Amino acid sequence: MHKILLAEDDNDMRRFLVKALEGAGFAVTSYDNGLAAYHRLREEPFQLLLTDIVMPEMDGIELARRATEIDPDIKIMFITGFAAVALNPDSQAPKDAKVLSKPFHLRDLVQEVQKVLAAA
Repeated sequence: MHKILLAEDDNDMRRFLVKALEGAGFAVTSYDNGLAAYHRLREEPFQLLLTDIVMPEMDGIELARRATEIDPDIKIMFITGFAAVALNPDSQAPKDAKVLSKPFHLRDLVQEVQKVLAAA
């Protein structure tokens, strides 16, 4: 079973994402800020980091950068209403990160997660 670490500060969005991903057979651990998610990444490996970009304490780009320092093989997917920020070459986001722009259908999210993990 693939393990996904989810960092999303919107409580309702986080609950929907966890429900959809667990329903698709993934093991999901979720946090409402980047710093807490980063501390968990240091404790155990995950196959995918699914993160919002704009969050308190540590934004998703910094979280993704640090995640790839801990585990260069971790897959990164941003879920954001600010796709231009993630795609900005100056953002220091991991270059092979997938970006899914909000709003999106949960079915599309599950399909994209499956594609990213299948490429592992």
